[in-house]
Amino acid sequence: MTDQIKIALVTGASRGLGAALAEALVPDYHVVAVARTTGGLEELDDRIQAKGGSATLAPMDITDPNAMATLCRGIHDRWGKIDLWLHTAIHTSALTPAHFVDPKEWTKAINTNANATSILIPYVAPLLGEAGHAVFFDDPKAGEKFYGIYGATKAAQMALARSWAAETERTGPRVSIVEPAPMPTAVRARFHPGEDRDALTSTSDAAAQVLAQI
Repeated sequence: MTDQIKIALVTGASRGLGAALAEALVPDYHVVAVARTTGGLEELDDRIQAKGGSATLAPMDITDPNAMATLCRGIHDRWGKIDLWLHTAIHTSALTPAHFVDPKEWTKAINTNANATSILIPYVAPLLGEAGHAVFFDDPKAGEKFYGIYGATKAAQMALARSWAAETERTGPRVSIVEPAPMPTAVRARFHPGEDRDALTSTSDAAAQVLAQI
């Protein structure tokens, strides 16, 4: 355990905004990067090292309670704390009318977007303590046509995060919810095929904007 080392946990760190945030935290934080994609994490680690930073790679499934318990226990045993948690992991389902909802897609979205958040908060909260900071990322699509699966499960995640933010306002940890600028990510491409990606905010610029807000 070393008080001088600042630890950032980034869930969903292998690509998109999560990867850009992990890079942007260098060299002020040691990054614990969590994602299912090992290759993406290794590429992230190469970029972090090239910037003179360091990372611990955790190729894990955030929907697995045992894996998340092992992750957080490992963080506790090594550092005893987390200073910053950025939760960017998300499952995006194809746009579809509500009466064509695929039960398998619904289950995947519920598990990743809602259930995993409910698993992670109780594990991460003790590591954040009173002084730590958790950040969630809103994408308000709930109620829009064809966004039934994604919109509903993302809204569930945000509702839980907002409750936690209200509960910890006076006691800590600090809980923030931000809405990043539209970015040329795989998530965005799935919902907006054919969009002019050059007109969107790069993930690195969006990451810088997020960190400036928090």
